[in-house]
Amino acid sequence: MNLDKNRVASKVWLITGCSTGFGRALAEAVLKQGDFLLATARKPEQLHALIKHYPETAKAIRLDVTASQDIQAAVDAAIATFGRIDVLVNNAGHGLIAALEEVSDDQIHQFFETNFFGALRLMRAVLPVMRQQGSGHIVNLSSTAGFVGFGGSSLYCGAKFALEGTSEALAREVESFGIRVTLIEPGAFRTDFNGRSLAAAEHSIDAYAGVSGASLQWFKKMDGQQTGNPTKAAQAIIQAVESPRPPMRLALGIDAMKLIQEKLEQVKTDLEAWQGVTVSTDYTDSSSEVIIGVAKL
Repeated sequence: MNLDKNRVASKVWLITGCSTGFGRALAEAVLKQGDFLLATARKPEQLHALIKHYPETAKAIRLDVTASQDIQAAVDAAIATFGRIDVLVNNAGHGLIAALEEVSDDQIHQFFETNFFGALRLMRAVLPVMRQQGSGHIVNLSSTAGFVGFGGSSLYCGAKFALEGTSEALAREVESFGIRVTLIEPGAFRTDFNGRSLAAAEHSIDAYAGVSGASLQWFKKMDGQQTGNPTKAAQAIIQAVESPRPPMRLALGIDAMKLIQEKLEQVKTDLEAWQGVTVSTDYTDSSSEVIIGVAKL
């Protein structure tokens, strides 16, 4: 399977977690528009129905993002099959509703392995390819919870905040190589997130029943009633990738927009209210050059 040299606008995508949800919707969308796809999932047999409709432009492979050997095998397969990787989409992951006290060390480690370190390993594996090409786009599926902290979701927010910080810094590291980085921050979408993909505390604590317990019940109640449409989200992600000036962050859904706006207003309010204390901590002989230098980091 090789790229059609006459289709210079076609892109090669590597997407994780293609069996359901955002990953499946995006996989279908990129194939429908004529792009090439290395679709991955922990159970690649779940991708057969998708692949059989696009035998010339799609290939499925097993990928568990917690397994380093799977990650390198996926990157190698993309290069062997298509010759390049234009877009990496780190989508694989799941939710976790639990207060910080309610999770064990093992649950914390396992959660971060899937929801943060897996994406980190994939980026590290793909970056040499994109640098050599002189182009590429890394799309990381974050969440509104990657920008706004929610009670009862401290671990989930922690993993997504880590992904956001890494992505923002990475964007500056690789911009000169022609590589772009975009964070996707969805609100509530009608995927498996509220159902099969949502984990809970191993040992619940009664004191947090009104926080993590109430949050878990809300997520279960909302399952299947979320306002976000994954098919429309897929088109929005493609639009961002195809833009000559792609956004660093792309919020999806009116709920995401409102929550992020509220957070920005709160940050602004705190900065202004505590400005006197903030500037009082500098040496009196500090130079504005220091501030300028920090801004350029």
